[in-house]
Amino acid sequence: MGQNFKERERDEDFEAGEVVEVQDNRSVVSVKSNDSELTKKTNEEETRDKGGWTNAIILLGNQGLATLAFFGVGVNLVLFLTRVMGQGNAEAANNVSKWTGTVYMFSLVGAFLSDSYWGRYLTCTIFQVIFVLGVGLLSFTSWFFLIKPRGCGDGNLICNTPSSLGVAIFYLSVYLVAFGYGGHQPTLATFGADQFNDNDKTSKAAFFSYFYFALNVGSLFSNTILVYFEDRGLWTEGFLVSLGSAIIALMAFLGPTKRYRYVKPCGNPLPRVAQVFVATARKWSVDRPENHQELYEVEGPESAIKGSRKIFHSTKFVFLDRAAVITEDDRNGTRSSAWRLCSVTQVEEAKCVMKMLPIWLCTIIYSVIFTQMASLFVEQGDVMDAYIGKFHVPAASMSVFDICSVLISTGIYRHVIFPYVRPTELMRMGIGLIIGIMAMVAAGLTEIQRLRRVVPGQKESELSILWQIPQYVLVGASEVFMYVGQLEFFNGQAPDGLKNLGSSLCMASMALGNYVSSLMVNIVMAITARGQSHGWIPENLNEGHMDRFYFLIAVLAAIDFVFYLVFAKWYQPISHDEDSIKGTGVNRKSISEFSFQSQVIF
Repeated sequence: MGQNFKERERDEDFEAGEVVEVQDNRSVVSVKSNDSELTKKTNEEETRDKGGWTNAIILLGNQGLATLAFFGVGVNLVLFLTRVMGQGNAEAANNVSKWTGTVYMFSLVGAFLSDSYWGRYLTCTIFQVIFVLGVGLLSFTSWFFLIKPRGCGDGNLICNTPSSLGVAIFYLSVYLVAFGYGGHQPTLATFGADQFNDNDKTSKAAFFSYFYFALNVGSLFSNTILVYFEDRGLWTEGFLVSLGSAIIALMAFLGPTKRYRYVKPCGNPLPRVAQVFVATARKWSVDRPENHQELYEVEGPESAIKGSRKIFHSTKFVFLDRAAVITEDDRNGTRSSAWRLCSVTQVEEAKCVMKMLPIWLCTIIYSVIFTQMASLFVEQGDVMDAYIGKFHVPAASMSVFDICSVLISTGIYRHVIFPYVRPTELMRMGIGLIIGIMAMVAAGLTEIQRLRRVVPGQKESELSILWQIPQYVLVGASEVFMYVGQLEFFNGQAPDGLKNLGSSLCMASMALGNYVSSLMVNIVMAITARGQSHGWIPENLNEGHMDRFYFLIAVLAAIDFVFYLVFAKWYQPISHDEDSIKGTGVNRKSISEFSFQSQVIF
């Protein structure tokens, strides 16, 4: 029997070290070997000279430049559609919402490819190349097809009706921009966090704050200088500046390639999650053990999931524990299969996704608030008195107050609040939602004042555009709590094999927020624009009631906040086994093989 054991050990590359297997009637309990310490030490030595804040700062610079290029396209897109493409207010707002939603929805594609196959670095590289191509094509299209005559689209000179080919290439280019920017954003955030050790949570949290800070620094230039020139009809020149910024961002990213710290992809997570549900369904009639330690877990310190640490058992969604119950068929090896028996870590991976979903769903209505800055806030500012003396303030430039609010709020939080009070990510997200509600109320009150000062026969109200400052400032303050909190929460609570998915959930929330906003506009107009009524958001905003739409969003957000409190209190955080080591992807052994080995050892 000893000879058979040696042959089996050699065939399966089983390095036992000092592992002692103890098996009772229902479980397999593993005692850690010295191999885990050796593996950890080796991994630390391999990555000691890589990563760190130097690489993280380069990635923050990449984020700032890429964001400058992106917002150079997106921040004024609603006015480009109305002035150059000849679309109406509601149509342009819906198209911008759909486009922005698509940007963030593509983050799921990038996250899946990064977690499963390509890894963070390759994913960021490929999608940034696509992003550069999209901005370049947009620059060419605007110059060759759309800006006719030159200087049109400034609010005074009307552009010629674009050709079908020009329209087609325009939409191809802007959706390439959406695909490229959205595909690499969550992966870049996770790649930056990878430059620090898993236990260096302080540096990771600081990186996420500075990541959002860099995003707003990049957009500051777009929302001031670029918007000013685009508002004066210099659209192509603005897009060319964005193209230059995107190219520099790509070159900066590729520079320290050899010094980056890399995390290998963990394989396609979809089959792993599906296996848990299939195994649970097959064992639905099986009783769950009262002691969770009797559930199946692979031997030794190494996780069965490639690139992932072990996860401790949790008390949520316990019906899924059936997937880890060891039956006689599993023990005898007669029907052993990954679709019948899953490890506790694999089950907990599926549980983590399910636990995060209610929290994620509650953030969508906040994204509806956020998306108003790129659509209705701009249209509202476009019909206000935009002159400060003789200087004309472009409506889209008002978002500079949002950016400044983010920058100031980030500094206050990191250096004034954080050293003394450290609210959890869930608490910060709740605070962000409350401030977002206040922003919608402020926007509604501003619209009421704007309508009261409308001059008959004029497009612009006599109300100064500076009245929009409070709503922009409040949205900016809310972002620091909501979106930075989301980045930290979803990245920190996601299993090792789903880190990019965790980061992409933040952007996916923005995506659905844009789609929900577009749907709300359509529904509201369908209901309110009947008979002699022009509806809440008509072509001539002076004949509508956009204030009621803002108040509607505020009421929905208040209801959403109640549900958020319930789910936040219910949530149970993930708990990794810090003494475990990340799996290498070696095939697991069946229960019968464990039984055979334990008999030989004893």
